[in-house]
Amino acid sequence: MSTAELKIPGGIGPRCNGMLMTTDEFDAADDWEPGYRYELVHGVLIVSPPAGIGERKPNDELGYWLMSYRDTHAQGSALDDTAPEHTLKTSTGRRRADRVIWTGLGRTPDYENDVPSIAIEFVSERSRDRKRDYEEKPQEYADAGVREYWVIDRFARSLTVFRGPQGRTVLREGDVYATDLLPGFELSVSRLLEIADRCKGRPS
Repeated sequence: MSTAELKIPGGIGPRCNGMLMTTDEFDAADDWEPGYRYELVHGVLIVSPPAGIGERKPNDELGYWLMSYRDTHAQGSALDDTAPEHTLKTSTGRRRADRVIWTGLGRTPDYENDVPSIAIEFVSERSRDRKRDYEEKPQEYADAGVREYWVIDRFARSLTVFRGPQGRTVLREGDVYATDLLPGFELSVSRLLEIADRCKGRPS
């Protein structure tokens, strides 16, 4: 299949879920239907609904905390940048992370080619997504060069930090997470979950 053959009338959207595609074709495509998440896993296009408000709101707040750390903390220069909804190149295709963080570069990242130090996922209610976040992505992200992978789970009331596929730390409400990648930055699990809780019952 050539990239020209991907010029599907109406663009690439939910009806294309399950379509076979190469990484070159995925990277070259420019006619994505907006409002969906697109990933490529073992040559298969996966189209998912967008994140709900219970994932978006705490993600936005985390981004604000990170930028405040960069701009005001004495060691904030360790954070090069952070971005939501970023596509990561993996050995099996392309994954969409809810948020990524670049550290230790000392410059603005090359967003296309620099591997983030940290990848973050906010778990949704869909069982397929839970399996993806906890079972598939730890190995894929580690193989891609991601040093830490955070899974923020408002349903299990936890933050799980993967350092490679085998290293795992689980933090609960009341715990505060700190990492050498962001010296001086402290992430309150309770505070993050409280933001997600405020979104209960709100439309997505």
